[in-house]
Amino acid sequence: MIYLILALIAFFLLYLFIISPGAWPDHSDPVLWEISYAHRGLHQKDKTVPENSLTAFAQAAEAGYGIELDINLTADGKVVVFHDDSLLRVCGVDKLITQCLATELADFRLENTEQTIPLLTDVLKLVDGQVPLIIELKNTNDWQQLCVKAADLLADYRGSYCIESFHPGIVSWFYKNKPTVVRGQLSASHRSFEGTPWWQSLLIASIMTNVISRPHFIAYKHQDAHHRLRLQLFRQLGGKLVGWTVRDTDDIVGCINFFDVIIFEFFRP
Repeated sequence: MIYLILALIAFFLLYLFIISPGAWPDHSDPVLWEISYAHRGLHQKDKTVPENSLTAFAQAAEAGYGIELDINLTADGKVVVFHDDSLLRVCGVDKLITQCLATELADFRLENTEQTIPLLTDVLKLVDGQVPLIIELKNTNDWQQLCVKAADLLADYRGSYCIESFHPGIVSWFYKNKPTVVRGQLSASHRSFEGTPWWQSLLIASIMTNVISRPHFIAYKHQDAHHRLRLQLFRQLGGKLVGWTVRDTDDIVGCINFFDVIIFEFFRP
């Protein structure tokens, strides 16, 4: 019996080591955790202000909310702010964003408005440090180039920001190459990862990929997060918890009480 108890203790300690967060950078800005984040900007449910648009970002900054946004690469290596792999849902064009030149994107409109797909440089210039940013790097084929280019663009940015991704390799890239940048692992229940091999979704859902990336925070799908012991342990070890995406029909108060910060949509905290 004593050997079983010792084995269980050893396994538990090993698990704690695997899921442990990274050491926080000395310069880490506490404002990152003192604000709620508008999901893809302060866009509207009726799509009159489209997601990931300069107008949505301007309205979020004016209202004093942090901004969560998504970045990807064009065919000519420009970093653009756009969520989907395809332009179809938002722009009505059946084409991958990675197949488009940056100059082509100027011809496409977001949700039939006058808004176009912005470059990351446009957004950084617009926000100009008024509010903190959560920047999600998409799982694109050339994700390593996306990491390099995003890091270069953010190197001279004076505002507060952090990065996150579903791809543990992206989070690990920042851990190894830009350790002073606050980084987060996006995650959810393994059942939420459609089209992902079961073993990959299980590793990400259980936050065991932390061992290669040492994220400072876990951004977890809020519906899947409650009563997850691993998240509570991660917080006790010094990490932060971010809830995504809290909408007007969700338990807003419960999410605000559970998470350190929330990423919200269609209401104003």
